[in-house]
Amino acid sequence: MTLHRKLAACLLGLCLMAAPALVLAVDDPSEMLADPQQEARAQAIGTQLRCLVCQNESIEDSSAGLARDLRRVVREHVAKGEDNKQVMDWMVSRYGNFIRLKPAFSAGTLLLWAMPVLALLLGVGTAFLFYRRRANAAPPPPLNEEEKARLARLTKD
Repeated sequence: MTLHRKLAACLLGLCLMAAPALVLAVDDPSEMLADPQQEARAQAIGTQLRCLVCQNESIEDSSAGLARDLRRVVREHVAKGEDNKQVMDWMVSRYGNFIRLKPAFSAGTLLLWAMPVLALLLGVGTAFLFYRRRANAAPPPPLNEEEKARLARLTKD
């Protein structure tokens, strides 16, 4: 086996050992629920919740302290027997709709997604009206003799 193959095999082994740590950010195994079904539900809920510190990671992927606290709260609610919707509703009522990684569809989210298109249409419409008004404007009247003489005096070196 060549040195390159040994190095590649070693790197592959290290990546495989690190994969579980990348998939699940649970820092302390005591955080996990004893019931595997409840733990799977808690993880599924946690992957839908945004880490309020990291903001682009779920609480299951984040190792921030707040994410750890939120994972613990989710697991407490799951252990109490609440269903997924009840846990999500509690989190949204506590932290707002921002905590969802994929917010529910509403008039507010529709407006948020439509705003760039509306702004572009408004800009194009304004530019079109400005251009049209300018194209239809009458040209200025020609200079009379007195104005021509004054212009000639002003532009002389």
